[in-house]
Amino acid sequence: MLDQDIKTQLAAYLQRVTQPFEMVASLNDSDTSREMLDLLQTIQSLRSDKITLKTDGNDMRKPSFTVQRVGANNSLRFAGLPLGHEFTSLVLALLWTGGHPPKVEADVLDSIRALDGDFNFEVYMSLTCHNCPDVVQALSLMAIFNPKVKTVVIEGGAFQAEVNDREIMAVPMVFLNGQMFGSGRMTVEEIVAKLDTGAAARDAAKLSAQDPYEVLIVGGGPAGAAASVYAARKGIRTGIAAERFGGQVNDTLAIENFVSVLETDGPKFAAALEAHARAYDVNIMNLQRADKLIPATEPGGLIEIQLANGGSLKSKTVILSTGARWRNVNVPGEEQYKTKGVAYCPHCDGPLFKGKRVSVIGGGNSGVEAAIDLAGVVAHVTLIEFDTKLRADAVLVNKLKSLPNVTILVNAQTTEITGDGQKVNGLSYKDRATEVVHHVELEGVFVQIGLVPNTEWLKGTLELSKHGEIVVDAKGQTSLPGVFAAGDATTVPYKQIIIATGDGAKAALSAFDYLMRLPA
Repeated sequence: MLDQDIKTQLAAYLQRVTQPFEMVASLNDSDTSREMLDLLQTIQSLRSDKITLKTDGNDMRKPSFTVQRVGANNSLRFAGLPLGHEFTSLVLALLWTGGHPPKVEADVLDSIRALDGDFNFEVYMSLTCHNCPDVVQALSLMAIFNPKVKTVVIEGGAFQAEVNDREIMAVPMVFLNGQMFGSGRMTVEEIVAKLDTGAAARDAAKLSAQDPYEVLIVGGGPAGAAASVYAARKGIRTGIAAERFGGQVNDTLAIENFVSVLETDGPKFAAALEAHARAYDVNIMNLQRADKLIPATEPGGLIEIQLANGGSLKSKTVILSTGARWRNVNVPGEEQYKTKGVAYCPHCDGPLFKGKRVSVIGGGNSGVEAAIDLAGVVAHVTLIEFDTKLRADAVLVNKLKSLPNVTILVNAQTTEITGDGQKVNGLSYKDRATEVVHHVELEGVFVQIGLVPNTEWLKGTLELSKHGEIVVDAKGQTSLPGVFAAGDATTVPYKQIIIATGDGAKAALSAFDYLMRLPA
């Protein structure tokens, strides 16, 4: 199951195990069970002095296995094979159970240990989902460090009947005590904050008590991360308030055009951004959504950022790098059937539509790439483009046209996503040439129609373009003194990671220049 190189790496990791633990498998006569037993036997053989394997489990989900420290009563179960993107989650679970400390802040672990109640989590994932590991690792960590938290990680492909019964059409999907808890990427901090209702107020008070910054960056994507590094290297007090560090990069699968990095993926790139910022002692404040900007009342005065949790931060300069998000198609049925057939990540959710009919809305690079990827998994793909022709690169269009299970509709306007009240069952579109409305029966709709800037909270405060982008000059200066902006939220053309990082660096240098010119 594991090649020799992976076995060698895994053996090195398992040397960090200091406390004995056991793996208990519940098996049946399926091929997946045989593969699971092989995997567990391999793991046990690599550290037999600390790891015990038992095969007498009798859980209702077969095949599955638990990872449990000897003498402890924590409960973490993997149902199905945690391979692909989830192999790292398995390795981390083994290390944490075996006593190796996790790389999380001490206050996060304290918050996990302080949770009181009965928390029975079930998280559904797919092995091709790049957003799932964060959620799986967060819930695994919670189960290992708090015996009141029980977590079952379920690989949807191995339990397809269960996925169909619960009508799970997007991953990661999390249930708590049998009820829907959340879907999509979530960090451990987000999950804990959702469970601990008093956390927001405590966090707000703590943030408001901070001393003013010299540079405060709002948004933690590539632009914000680059700005923080360039500002901190000047030796000035720098902070980042980010709703989700890494931003939209976390939802990107392959990155192959960042110069000097031949190939990486979004989550790895986001982690590298955060590590670089922390190396310069930047104060990173995660899970913070900006709600209002209050300009300085005099030149050189403090600018205030009010946060959604009631806290506020002050700074001599501010860099806005709030990025953008996927644009909604804004038709009836889209909001109603989100996670019930309407999806935005073909890599994450595509495997859940194996053998089914889906549509992709959007004929740019993202839409055509999504259609190509999905065509290898689903029964049929219908691509719908509003324009009279596809706007993607020619090489992608040619590839798409060569696929036998793809229908391309151009000059077509999506008018409605239909469903039976529980899940998607079709899509209606209008032929823009004839005005005739057609209906396509299908089970999934993937929306890929571009981005919208995260700037609604700035309306009426500074100058925005007609598209809602922050208007900046060549130095990243906005219409407000001391307020700069960078990245996808601005009027700078070509929304690319490498351009955003350059803009972030430029904004930080401009903010430093502004500070140097203030009266003593």
